[in-house]
Amino acid sequence: MYRRLSLALLISLSFAAQAKVEVQAVQHARLGPVLAVKVSEDIAPGDYEALLKGLRANPGKFARKVLLLDTIGGSVAEATRMGRLLREYSFDALVPEDGICQGSCIYLLAAGKKRTARGPVGLHRPYFPGGDSARDLAGGGDASRYLREMGVAPSLAQDMQQIAPQNMRALSQADLTRYRLN
Repeated sequence: MYRRLSLALLISLSFAAQAKVEVQAVQHARLGPVLAVKVSEDIAPGDYEALLKGLRANPGKFARKVLLLDTIGGSVAEATRMGRLLREYSFDALVPEDGICQGSCIYLLAAGKKRTARGPVGLHRPYFPGGDSARDLAGGGDASRYLREMGVAPSLAQDMQQIAPQNMRALSQADLTRYRLN
């Protein structure tokens, strides 16, 4: 069902190639009104505001709210802010077969009430060369706490810390299930 839904949404949504965050209401033939959010490219400061603006521009009742992921990550602080907002709005998260979810994208996937990963999901420790991720942690941000809030297995945060930032570990379907990401 998610495969057909994601295909229908991807075909019906005309996201600009340069888009990072797109929010659009679509009419699904069988489900009715669906609110779709697509996050692509690098997660960067300003994406939370774009997401909030898009959600506020699309009020109303929807049969389903779906987050489509196709990003290699970016800002951990921005991803966790976006994730909390998406959870508040009760979105399901989907990595379509032709999508990818790496790095801080894992925080968006974790935010889904229901999570489905058809495309590859990669994990590594965040970069901390004085960027916003380091500032977020110094300011009291806690990725482990965030992942617990989202109902993800605590071992995800521990395992993430074991993978150097320049490396990437592709998660198997068994890993996704063990971490409660699929």
